[in-house]
Amino acid sequence: MDRIKILWVDDEIEMLKPHFLFLKERGYEATACTNGQDALDLIQDQNFDVILLDENMPGLNGLETLQEIKNRKPLLPVVMITKNEEEQIMEEAIGAKISDYLIKPVNPHQILLSLKKILDHKHLIAEKTTQNYQKEFGKLTLSLNDLKTHEDWIAHFEKLIHWEMELEYLDDSSMLEIFESQKKEANALFAKFIERNYSNWINGTDGPLLSHQLFQKQVLPELKQHKPTLLLVIDNLRYDQWKTIRSEILSHYTVDKENAYYSILPTATQYARNAFFAGLTPLEIQKQYPQWWKHDHEEGGKNLHEEALLKAQCARLGMNRPFSYHKITQLNQSQQLIKNLQNHSHEGLTVVVYNFVDMISHAKTEMEMIKELASDNKAYRSLSLSWFKNSPLKKLLSKAASLEFQLLLTTDHGTINVGHPSAVIGDKETSLNLRYKTGKSLTFDSKEVLDCEDPKSFKLPSVSLNSRYIFAKEDHYFVYKNNYNHFVNFFKNTFQHGGISLEEMIVPFVVLSPR
Repeated sequence: MDRIKILWVDDEIEMLKPHFLFLKERGYEATACTNGQDALDLIQDQNFDVILLDENMPGLNGLETLQEIKNRKPLLPVVMITKNEEEQIMEEAIGAKISDYLIKPVNPHQILLSLKKILDHKHLIAEKTTQNYQKEFGKLTLSLNDLKTHEDWIAHFEKLIHWEMELEYLDDSSMLEIFESQKKEANALFAKFIERNYSNWINGTDGPLLSHQLFQKQVLPELKQHKPTLLLVIDNLRYDQWKTIRSEILSHYTVDKENAYYSILPTATQYARNAFFAGLTPLEIQKQYPQWWKHDHEEGGKNLHEEALLKAQCARLGMNRPFSYHKITQLNQSQQLIKNLQNHSHEGLTVVVYNFVDMISHAKTEMEMIKELASDNKAYRSLSLSWFKNSPLKKLLSKAASLEFQLLLTTDHGTINVGHPSAVIGDKETSLNLRYKTGKSLTFDSKEVLDCEDPKSFKLPSVSLNSRYIFAKEDHYFVYKNNYNHFVNFFKNTFQHGGISLEEMIVPFVVLSPR
């Protein structure tokens, strides 16, 4: 029989050696850990049966560590150990689904009794998760018909993310399969919601916060606090990916605000990120700065003028504090910025655009190995976390926190794992994106797209007089009829963006303060 593996997290671990010896003699294998962040790293790389967690630790404290453990591995049992009998702490720990609660000093027999009680009933946790979801399933299904506002949809999407991350740790995949069908239904209704409301939103009527409004309404107010501020735009970062890397960032920062906003259509870098930096819709950018706008079919980079667009927006808004702009696409660029970050601490705003998540998405399309590593949403999140934990970006954030930089973290749009091809016919100037098309001669299945016959109604530029845009709904992806079967198989189950889905359109904006 395999030994039971225990992770014991306590900043005074040296004092617990007799306890470790006692457990070893009784067949338990205990690993020592002195802080919350190392504990999170260990549970990511190793499998443990139970965690003994000290409540009072420097850095990431016990309650914060507990929450992040449950975010990553909700079924992993945790025993909270503390000197503090304060009722509020107990309530918070119990609310975060601890398996037991012990008061220091604890003797080895107390520990042994707690372990036996937990491990004998570990299978009940999985049962409870299944039962809780079964109860919630009905509520989520019924509430779909009551989602009337953009705030309602954000709240519903957050619930879906929570349950997806809970259910994926069950050995039995049947509940997750049921959930997937529920999320598919939600995306179908969300597409109808966008179809009814988007034109009004982009034209300024009763809408959510959109890409071109984000800087003025969310970023600018934070700059008035006269702190050095790092604005980090991680390209292609989905809301669930933010939830996945959140705990890594919390070792250096605390969350002040955690909001969501809506990416404009198309949910593509050329449109959404340019709109963010310009504070203008794509049509307004094309009209006011024609020298900085390229249509989809034109050669050359589509996001080469973000710094100039931001400078123009700042001047328009009267923001005259110095700022710098850095686009990170290569390792040496991030290393150089880490080295020189202190030189930017006098600035009102230091902007960093980080392209790595976007690279994962495109690499998944192009490389068979990445396809295998990120075959579904769970694996995609795991790959993102593995990258972030070992990335220069994490080192950059550590350096920024030590220099007292406030952190504003956001993205331009998300992605969706596509599964259903949608045949389309277009001329040679039709755009190549798999989730939206723009051109003047498009043939398509109207049930699978949102058809924008008048681009001006969506504040989008036109290539020609008869140009239109179409946006893929749900998890459809556009495939030309030439060599159809090859491209259907090539792009199926890849992460794409540009269309209409909860995953692409509802994205994070987070304000954090250094610890």
